[in-house]
Amino acid sequence: MAKMPEGAHGYRRDRPRLPAAERRRQIIEISSALIADRGFWGLSMQDVADRCGLTVPGVLRHVGSKTGLLVAVLEHRDVEDARSLRARLGVGEDEIPDEWSAGGPEGVSLRQLCSATMRRNAEQPEMVRLFTVLEAESLAPSHPAHAYFVKRQEQAVAAFASLARDFSDRPEVLARHIVAMMDGLQIQWLRAPQEFDLIREWEAAAEVLFGRAADLPRLDADE
Repeated sequence: MAKMPEGAHGYRRDRPRLPAAERRRQIIEISSALIADRGFWGLSMQDVADRCGLTVPGVLRHVGSKTGLLVAVLEHRDVEDARSLRARLGVGEDEIPDEWSAGGPEGVSLRQLCSATMRRNAEQPEMVRLFTVLEAESLAPSHPAHAYFVKRQEQAVAAFASLARDFSDRPEVLARHIVAMMDGLQIQWLRAPQEFDLIREWEAAAEVLFGRAADLPRLDADE
C-alpha cells in the first residue's frame, strides 16, 4: 500500500517554529475549539497535533499528557475570563484578580457582576459551549475534570453569596439560584442562538431573582 503523503489531511508539519509560550497558547486554543465540538473523550491528540503542524510527541512536550492539556485549557480560560470581566466592569486587578472565585470581587455589586458575566459570555459562544460540554461530562467521578468542576461550582456559589448579603438574608440560596439560572439560560441559548437573546433573557430573570430575594422564606436553625 502506498504511504499517505505528508499533508494529505490538509495540515503541514513544516510550519515556522514558534516560541514555546506562543506554541503552548496555540495548542490550548485549538484544543479548546475541538473539546467544545467533541467533548474531552472525543478529543484526539492526533487532531490537535495536525492542526498545530506538530507531531503528537511535539504536543506532549508542551502539555505533558491529555489530562495535562485539559488542565491547561481550563486554567487558561479562567485567567482570560477574569481579565475580560475587569475590562467590562472597568476595574483593575486589585478588584478582580485572576483568581477571585474563593470570595466575591471587590468594588462591584452582585447584579453588576452577573450582568457583566452574561454579556461577556454572549460574545463567546464557543467558550460557553466548551465549559457546558465539559461540565456535563465531568458529572462522572472518573472524568479528569470532575474535581475541577466540583470546586468551580463551590467557588461560584461562595463568590455570589459573599455579594448577595445586600439582597437577601439567605445569600447562599440566592447564589445557588443565580448559578442555576445562568447555566440553564446558557444551555437554551446554545441550542438556538439565533432565536434566544441571552442578555435580554438574563435581565428578565434578574428582575425575578433579585426582586424576590428579600421574600425568600427564612429557615429555622434546625432545618
